Amino acid sequence: MIPFGFHTPTRIVFGRGLLDELGRHTLPWGRTALLVCGHTSAHTNGVLRRALNSLAAAGVNTHIADGVTPQSTDVDATVGQARATGATVIVGIGGGSALDTAKATAAAIAHGPSGPLVGTTLAPHPGCLPVIAVPTTAGSGAEVTKGAIITDTVRGIKAGIRGDDLCPRTALIDPALTDTQPTRIAVASGFDALAHAIEGTAARRAGPLTDTIADQALRLLPDTLQRIAAGDTGHEARDRMAYGALLGGLLVATASTCLPHRMQQAMGTPDRPGPSHGQGLALLYPAWLESLEQAAPQAAARIGTALGTDNARETITRLLTATGLRSTLSAAGYRPDDIHGFTARITGNTDNDPHPNPDIPLITTIYERAL
Repeated sequence: MIPFGFHTPTRIVFGRGLLDELGRHTLPWGRTALLVCGHTSAHTNGVLRRALNSLAAAGVNTHIADGVTPQSTDVDATVGQARATGATVIVGIGGGSALDTAKATAAAIAHGPSGPLVGTTLAPHPGCLPVIAVPTTAGSGAEVTKGAIITDTVRGIKAGIRGDDLCPRTALIDPALTDTQPTRIAVASGFDALAHAIEGTAARRAGPLTDTIADQALRLLPDTLQRIAAGDTGHEARDRMAYGALLGGLLVATASTCLPHRMQQAMGTPDRPGPSHGQGLALLYPAWLESLEQAAPQAAARIGTALGTDNARETITRLLTATGLRSTLSAAGYRPDDIHGFTARITGNTDNDPHPNPDIPLITTIYERAL
């Protein structure tokens, strides 16, 4: 068997109703918390109230930072709040943007300001704060990953800050928090989880243990995604999607991702955010899979085998059509002259992709095919 490694420092607790135990899981990290969330849904759906009640009952004094934006441009303001309140622990509640903002805040307290950190991998620093991550969407897997995707407004790029300090200390996953998520958003988020499983299968850093996780995710997610797209709002479907998103997050933290994630992140700018991450991945996926068929057929075959099909591209294209995610860059408002800007903003490791030479000419070709 080939040598491999696997490391995840995040404690995972998974189950319905666990939000009410948030205080118990936070208290070991300190009695003063900064709770990072968005300014709409957390307030209106009762999640914030329940979280604050649990924290108070455990004796945790909590301050709220609810200015999270989809582009995660507010990290330094949140760092200021953490310092002003003397927070010893960060609690992130929400989707990928909220969790990434919480994680970046915890790291930027020691390494900041945040902008220059975008696109870098941080060395461990004892001044980083611990994070408790509570996802309210099922897709990003940010509750267990060692990166945070945020925007550097000075350079106009959206990319990752990475490093072991970005890993949450505890991931508290309560699938019930996704029950009220609109179908359209749940489907887009769910495709992100599926993409993590596909890329975790094809990645150069994949190994025997990550293959086992990816195989389980790929047996679970396609059918669940179609059920949710068809209107299934039952607990079983939402639980399965939350679990699949967790599996995808573990793959991101270990096998990592491939070109579609690097390429989608490069599409967003502060003045033109573009589609959501999951929707953006869906725009790129058929073109990337087609390119794999031609340049890395063994990787394409591995994906197909994991999906139980002899043609991964056709299977994923049908899935995108069935779930309403099938579209093109042109339909999303992009034009050929946008591609140069995309390629100029590519950051992160592209060598994990199975293409023999994942360089800018190849990336440009995939973008062009996705138009």
